[in-house]
Amino acid sequence: MIAKIGKGSNMYGAILYNQQKVDKENGAVLLLNKIPDTVDGKYSVTYFNKCFELYLSANIKTEKTVRHISLNPDPADKVSDEQFMEMAQEYMERMGYGNQPYIVFKHTDIDRTHIHIVSTCVGIDGKKIPDDYDHPRSMAICRDLEQKYNLQKATEQEQKQANKVFKPVNHKNGDIKSQIASVVRHLPKYYSFSTMGSYNALLSLFNITVEEVRGERNGQPVNGLVYVALDENGNKVSNPFKASLFGKDAGVVQLQKHLEQSKEKMKTNTARSVLKNMVELAIHTTSNETDFKKQLSEQGINTVVRRNDSGRIYGMTFIDHESRSVWNGSQLDKNLSANVFNDWWNNGNKPELKIQNNPVSKANKIDSVPTKDLFEFLPKEHSSNSDLGLLSLLPDAQGEDYEEEQFAKRMKKKKKGRRL
Repeated sequence: MIAKIGKGSNMYGAILYNQQKVDKENGAVLLLNKIPDTVDGKYSVTYFNKCFELYLSANIKTEKTVRHISLNPDPADKVSDEQFMEMAQEYMERMGYGNQPYIVFKHTDIDRTHIHIVSTCVGIDGKKIPDDYDHPRSMAICRDLEQKYNLQKATEQEQKQANKVFKPVNHKNGDIKSQIASVVRHLPKYYSFSTMGSYNALLSLFNITVEEVRGERNGQPVNGLVYVALDENGNKVSNPFKASLFGKDAGVVQLQKHLEQSKEKMKTNTARSVLKNMVELAIHTTSNETDFKKQLSEQGINTVVRRNDSGRIYGMTFIDHESRSVWNGSQLDKNLSANVFNDWWNNGNKPELKIQNNPVSKANKIDSVPTKDLFEFLPKEHSSNSDLGLLSLLPDAQGEDYEEEQFAKRMKKKKKGRRL
């Protein structure tokens, strides 16, 4: 089971997102905690919003007062409403929100039936409920709930390494080739992406870009790739390095195979629907690009926006580190295309999304390597607790002596060529 913790300041938007699911018969209100029932059992966004006013008006200095949590069992798990309610209550109690008002919504519009919990972190006294180390605490609770209710385990990775954080390339540190190598030799093994544009978006998080090179050799067409380091503003700061320097996984032939395999894999990846919901929620509950990106990044989702010289947005890519998959906005939904975001952020026309059914035909299990709290480009709210044993998926990524490895390979080739 996967838990996602959203932190924001728009209570009305969080309730609206969930109530729309109920109104469209794609959801239901399962449980109310410290919220009065209505006479007819019917609820509205306005009613729910008023139930939180006493707490929100008492707020002293908390900026992000809203907590929007989703608990997502594996699609193979058959969880009853009673079990969902019990899990929600235990989760909220152990996270410190047992005495807070909260609403538990069940969503049924995708194969992964799941629940959303809307609450506030402001107590009746106006003080913030402590949320230190909430992500590792949340993960520990999920592991306990999986065992208690016999659910599929989200991760089974044994902790074999101690605390290695995978870092973006820093051109000021020198040895750029080794820094690039430690990234491009590993990423395709762990992330699904179906286009070169998606691959470039993923690489940009590590201050790297890849370019295709076409030419001729002995009259035959040649197609290859080169990798270049970027600075923090996306400007090129190194000479191009041929893909052949970094092994076959970084080359054009292997990457083309990876794109095709990813395309098939992503057709049945249930992460698509979960990610789509998270993006839609961020649209509902934020008012600008900065807040939109920040809300998603706090849940382990990076947003890469591509603009032309005139500032027009022509590409939107979402990188979900939970499922290790990279999606263009239009892959998630036609209402999440680059044009929609360009119209919002450049022209001031915020999209009014229609909540639609989004069935997925088959579950796609996430591999056993954990990816939460791994990367330095994720915000501290999401990755501040790497000292608690949350490990890098990349083996000794920054500890490799790449030049020495290349030398050893050359020596092996020489030995093979000797005749006795």
